[in-house]
Amino acid sequence: MSARKLAAIVVMGVSGAGKTTIAEALAEWLGYTCRDADEFHPPANIAKMSAGTPLTDDDRWPWLRAIAAAIDVAGKTGKPMVVTCSALKHAYRDVLLHGRDDVVFAYLAGSRELIASRLKQRKGHFMPPALLDSQFATLEEPRPDEPVITLDINHPVDQIVDTLVAKLQRER
Repeated sequence: MSARKLAAIVVMGVSGAGKTTIAEALAEWLGYTCRDADEFHPPANIAKMSAGTPLTDDDRWPWLRAIAAAIDVAGKTGKPMVVTCSALKHAYRDVLLHGRDDVVFAYLAGSRELIASRLKQRKGHFMPPALLDSQFATLEEPRPDEPVITLDINHPVDQIVDTLVAKLQRER
């Protein structure tokens, strides 16, 4: 990560890890715009997930490119953003980065049991708990060469955000 101002912080992890909650708190703390990756999904993707069908890579590429385009706009306009995105595979993160050095990923890591319990409590979301296993099966843990800060979700939101902000400041 360079010393330049960030275009985006991508809050990543499996469904139910707390991406939206952390992204909203982080964006408020930093004064950044917050965007949810779900708003970039075409209706066909939402219909598939609502029906309990996991997305394929072919389903995901246009969605990821749309998020990458929003990151490009944030970088060009100097209006940084926090955006949620599962970004489960290295290839997906590569699409979001596409050579940029002003993007960092905040990986929300937690046990399957903890995340499953959170999903059971979540109401009104199109992503059913039944797809959690497919999310973990798809997840490729971030590599050391990726611009990723890993955060343990087994802490309160404020502590996770404080830890993330402190690590961002140290690394920049």
